[in-house]
Amino acid sequence: MTFRAFIAADLPTTDRLESLVRELRTSGAPLKLVATEQLHTTLKFLGDTDEALVDRIADAIRSVTRGIAPVPVGLRGTGAFPSLSRMNVVWVGLEGAEPLGRIAAGLETALSSLGFRPEHRAWAPHVTLARVKGGRKLDRVRQILEAHASDAFGDRRVDAVRLKRSTLTPGGAVYDDVRVVPLEG
Repeated sequence: MTFRAFIAADLPTTDRLESLVRELRTSGAPLKLVATEQLHTTLKFLGDTDEALVDRIADAIRSVTRGIAPVPVGLRGTGAFPSLSRMNVVWVGLEGAEPLGRIAAGLETALSSLGFRPEHRAWAPHVTLARVKGGRKLDRVRQILEAHASDAFGDRRVDAVRLKRSTLTPGGAVYDDVRVVPLEG
């Protein structure tokens, strides 16, 4: 049996982030917003994953995170991938996330032996807020992102790395923890 999987660090919402999401929701743009209770930074997307590999994936996460203490990060700035002029993903940035970048790089190496393809792009420290579902009516979104490009949205502490299951539903993806590996330094 397989499931759609990814490895992430949860980043609970803040009041300032909730306010930004409300602005995006009322922009009139064709956005699929991530539920704020499910905000996270993806460290490695796995895709269809055999349930028989869960223990080995958890072992890989443990080996890569060994010696890494909980990571304080700042939610700072806004933007879009690949660019503001051609938006597919709307994001808020992460400051101080270098240890998470090391974890992401380590996961690329550790999981390749289990058959997971390496990502060819470097990990970008961000939290996805929305996916763009069409190319029209995005001027207001650009204005919102430009207005908040350097804003601080709060600080959070990443204290675990999680193997997650993503279940696609008509109301959007629902994420469940399959394994949680605490960061213990």
